[in-house]
Amino acid sequence: MNRYHIWCNLKRSHDDLAFAAAAREYLDALKSDGRLVGWSLTRRKLGFGPATLGEFHMTLDFATLADLDATFGAVARRAGDVERLHARVYSLVTDFQAALYRDFPDPERATGSDGRAERHG
Repeated sequence: MNRYHIWCNLKRSHDDLAFAAAAREYLDALKSDGRLVGWSLTRRKLGFGPATLGEFHMTLDFATLADLDATFGAVARRAGDVERLHARVYSLVTDFQAALYRDFPDPERATGSDGRAERHG
């Protein structure tokens, strides 16, 4: 699984519920189109966390990097319904930061004595 992480703050903190609703509509649309495996939206609690990361954290799960790239391509066109939904989200945020993580070890990675990946859990 490839996980695209996004951290951000809101331009106006009182837009928190509008942001959550816009993110839900946008990400559910991407998921229903088969672009995402899943997603989550969380909010920092009690101010705990690094000051450099935003108050809100989104995780977008993609099965493959090709799926991530195709989704980025669709969003980058900035047209149609995808752009309308995306604009509702990004117009509310500031201090955007992102990172890309993967499950580890990768299924392709040989780690065991027999050359196969060891899986835990």
